[in-house]
Amino acid sequence: MRYQALVMAVTAALGMTAAQAAEPIEIIKPVKITEPEKVELGKMLYFEPRLSKSGFISCNSCHNLSMGGVDALPTSIGHAWQEGPINSPTVLNADYMLAQFWDGRAKDLKEQAAGPIANPKEMGFTHELASETVASMPAYRARFKQVYGSEEVNIDRITDAIAAFEKTLVTPNSPFDKYLEGDKNAISAEAQAGYQLFKDKGCVACHNGPAVGGTMYMKMGLIKPFHTDNPAEGRKAVTGKEADKMVFKVPTLRNIELTYPYFHDGSIWELEEAVNTMSDIQLGQKLTEKETQEMVAFLKSLTGEQPKVEMPILPPSNKDTPRPIPFGK
Repeated sequence: MRYQALVMAVTAALGMTAAQAAEPIEIIKPVKITEPEKVELGKMLYFEPRLSKSGFISCNSCHNLSMGGVDALPTSIGHAWQEGPINSPTVLNADYMLAQFWDGRAKDLKEQAAGPIANPKEMGFTHELASETVASMPAYRARFKQVYGSEEVNIDRITDAIAAFEKTLVTPNSPFDKYLEGDKNAISAEAQAGYQLFKDKGCVACHNGPAVGGTMYMKMGLIKPFHTDNPAEGRKAVTGKEADKMVFKVPTLRNIELTYPYFHDGSIWELEEAVNTMSDIQLGQKLTEKETQEMVAFLKSLTGEQPKVEMPILPPSNKDTPRPIPFGK
């Protein structure tokens, strides 16, 4: 009897695995932290405003972990209140992306973390001064020694630690994940209909995998032109090829109800409008009001458990710490 029960359990598990494998969307799994000291250092640096020239802007400023990993602005505010060039993508589940930034110019989270620090329109600092600032505080040097074996502080170690922390920012156990795991009551009938539409209409061609996106690049305005005043050129800025103009990394749809406004230019605030716009310009299809509501119900089921992040206590500056320049260029 026990043997039969075991066989049935194993068979059911294998069947569920096969069913999950047949779906274009994969389950987000809880993170396993193997380097807690590095992750803690990275968390401190993620919230560290002194990595910016103003002493005011941190990674969390544009990727706010209390707001879905974004700043909920069309484009971000940078050093000296400069308007950023593009919408801030969510940092949640970012490690699932094939590359970082909308145009994919950074190959991974570590490379991405270095960009804003030295960007004059973002954090407005230099890598050298950022490293000098962190190294001026004994508490930081002690943590770097614990993690890296010496007190040396440089941009390579700073970004390595930030990336280690960002890799923990996953959002498992969404209602849709539970649905994929076999709980057919985890999402509403409306959301289930929306998921079927999502597959039938062809949305899964671009939005697939664990993050429901982020695995490929695609032209924005595939069937019809996307009209925007935003100057971003997409992959063309990286490759120099005219064919790559308006080609962007496909964004994740995980936690999409939290990460408005939408698209690279942040021009759409309502999820319903975003769904209809994409259906029109990417697929050449018009959704009915009922189909739109079903699709939105499905998309909202992709909101997972948000990372539980305890705010770090940062070490105080001292006489050796470079002074911030919060105003002026």
